[in-house]
Amino acid sequence: MQNPDNKTVLVVDLDGTLIRSDLLIESIFLFLRLYPLQFFSLILWLFKGKVFLKRRLADLVCPSPNLLPYNKILLDWLSESRNKGSTLVLATASDIRLARSIAKHLAIFDDVLGTESINLSSSNKRHALVEKYGQRGFEYVGNSKADIAVWESASVIHIANPQCGVYKAANKTHEMHGNTMGQIFDDRPKYFRSARKAIRIHQWSKNVLIFLPLLASHRFFEIPLIQIGITAFLCFGLCASSVYLLNDLLDIEDDRLHVSKRNRPLASGAFPMIHAIFLIPLLLGISFSLALWLLPLKFTFYLLGYYLLTMAYSFWLKRIVMIDVVSLAMLYSIRVVAGGAAMALGTTFWVLTFCLFIFLSLAFVKRYTELFHARSKGLLDKTSGRGYYPTDFEMLASLGSASGYISVLVLALYINEPTTGLLYHSQKMLWVSCPLLLFWISRVWLLAHRGQMNDDPIVFALRDKVSRVMVVTFLLVFYLAAIYG
Repeated sequence: MQNPDNKTVLVVDLDGTLIRSDLLIESIFLFLRLYPLQFFSLILWLFKGKVFLKRRLADLVCPSPNLLPYNKILLDWLSESRNKGSTLVLATASDIRLARSIAKHLAIFDDVLGTESINLSSSNKRHALVEKYGQRGFEYVGNSKADIAVWESASVIHIANPQCGVYKAANKTHEMHGNTMGQIFDDRPKYFRSARKAIRIHQWSKNVLIFLPLLASHRFFEIPLIQIGITAFLCFGLCASSVYLLNDLLDIEDDRLHVSKRNRPLASGAFPMIHAIFLIPLLLGISFSLALWLLPLKFTFYLLGYYLLTMAYSFWLKRIVMIDVVSLAMLYSIRVVAGGAAMALGTTFWVLTFCLFIFLSLAFVKRYTELFHARSKGLLDKTSGRGYYPTDFEMLASLGSASGYISVLVLALYINEPTTGLLYHSQKMLWVSCPLLLFWISRVWLLAHRGQMNDDPIVFALRDKVSRVMVVTFLLVFYLAAIYG
């Protein structure tokens, strides 16, 4: 059938083109988040074909159209073209129901084509469009190699956020078939910058906790132990990055509702979801390979425990009130214990107790900050993906500050312990560390109360100038107490 009105027909692909995302992958992780125990059902559905998989997922989940990362440059151009009289068609390999929900949300499309009985991709999409609008009867906007077959029958080739090699293939199609090269709509940030943000290299700073047993044992000048610590640091960093990627895929809709997390590479569509899926097992495999090859087996068990706890946290624990903050405190503490295991130094009762309470306080800071922002936006329901209400934040402040002050008490009891004199020449000098810690904990909670706290207090502590001065001064007090009597 030809276009009887001789209007320009603009056909737009969805995944990777109109949105900087992939609805199939989004649906899979949304399904896994809601039904984690049905993972093997996905495998079974996939064996029955892509069409069956898409249909079953669409029966159970639907990514929110208002939260998807749209290509705004392309969207503005489409709206302008429609105002000029063009007919807009959304043609996608995604399930037809998902496509219609997006078309309804945007309210600019005159027709919608999607996967129903056949997977509407590549040559299947071309045949459907040619049958409806005729050879050269439409312009087409795409981004992937699957779109090359469609471009062959289009009158004009438009490209949006092209995959690697697609621009060259589109030019070749233009030369071979004589159709016109149209516009390019690329709104992606630089790839490697997005990749670095996606694996959260900056979060690796938390792994300095691995070196705490080295400092506590006064063996911080032994090069072999430092080298072991660096290897353990790298193992935890790679393992954590793998978990961050998985967590961001599972939490993608919640992140898009968050005031700052919406800018994360996966939530914003700046980093391809398929690349994240590839990196998750790669980073995890490198992490455990290094651990098994270069470090004691005991460290590998702690690393495995850390990974399993983070997985449990991502799927379940972070949505259970109070269990979530205890889990966060344990995740911080495991780094300390694992560092001791890697360097064969062990971890004392005092170090473990101190870590438990101070990290519990910082975990409460993290939740308090999220609730503070939710309350400032006038939200009265539970925060997305969590079990807390904004009205709970006074209680969290009480519990968190109390935990922090208990860590000061633990430090004071350690200083007063008779065996401490075996490690330090001047126990009296160590008392200076207590008011330093009191000041820092009080300041952290004051900043949190003012809404000036980072979402992650550990990262805040490593970036904040005052906190860095406090840490250096704190360590200097212990060093001077050890060498001067």
